[in-house]
Amino acid sequence: MRRYIAARLAQAVLVVLLSLTAVFGMVRLGGDPVLLFLPMDIQAKDVNAIRQRLGFNDPLAVQYARFMGGALRGDFGESLRYRRDALGLVLERLPATLLLAATSIALTLIVAVPLGLLTAVRRDTLVDHVGTVAMVLGQATPGFWLGLMLIYLFAVHLRWLPTGGTGSLAHLVMPSVVLAAFFSARVARLTRSAVLDVLGEDYIKTARAKGLGEARVIGKHTLRNSAIPIVTLAGLEAGQLLGGAVVTETIFAWPGLGRLTVQALLNRDFPVVMAAVSLTSIVYTLMNLGVDLAYGWLDPRVRIRP
Repeated sequence: MRRYIAARLAQAVLVVLLSLTAVFGMVRLGGDPVLLFLPMDIQAKDVNAIRQRLGFNDPLAVQYARFMGGALRGDFGESLRYRRDALGLVLERLPATLLLAATSIALTLIVAVPLGLLTAVRRDTLVDHVGTVAMVLGQATPGFWLGLMLIYLFAVHLRWLPTGGTGSLAHLVMPSVVLAAFFSARVARLTRSAVLDVLGEDYIKTARAKGLGEARVIGKHTLRNSAIPIVTLAGLEAGQLLGGAVVTETIFAWPGLGRLTVQALLNRDFPVVMAAVSLTSIVYTLMNLGVDLAYGWLDPRVRIRP
């Protein structure tokens, strides 16, 4: 088990370094950010002086080495727009995104796993057909459209919930529902498929032949043996929730990391973009590491080949 954990940790470190390198390369494709913040009539020598002060005149290799060294220390430089520490700005927005993501993940697991299990156990019945239609609709409905419809119904028409912002539990309801809708449909469909595969195995038939109750067969034998693909997708979805909440945060004016990243991209605020994307990639990598370690607990055969 120690060898398995060590191998997965080494892979996670390599992925983080590669993701930081990719972040550095991608933000350099956006053009010169200095010209965005300077007046039109500024002289060329002043532009060059500012570029020199910010380090944009240095060779690309020097800029990369400086970025990697700073990233490993948690120093991504100063925001070009806000004149504040870039990582500090990102960390200010991170709790709001974590709260939204955690709520959405909880909704996804509470709804998706029981729905997928129920439709698999009740295969080819009315429950299965209705549940399958709900899954397809959940995946096919655009998040921005669902968000606008929820705002119109519950905020404008019924006046039950606020249109956006943060501050109370009511502000969290609609964004978390919108964010969880698509992922719930995906997890539910995978759960149904995984459970159906396990229900056809010989050891399930043997357990039933021994006289075990259906609840024990489903709870002890079926769920655990179908958990690996479910855990895989749930872990991937959790990482995507952190970085993929841009549309939801924009619609509901949620002051999270995704909205900050979009604003930084539009403003070509390179330090903030690099800090936000780097932090998101690190969290995503750690979540995948957690999924890999969960494999070893769910199925000891995974540990054989690190």
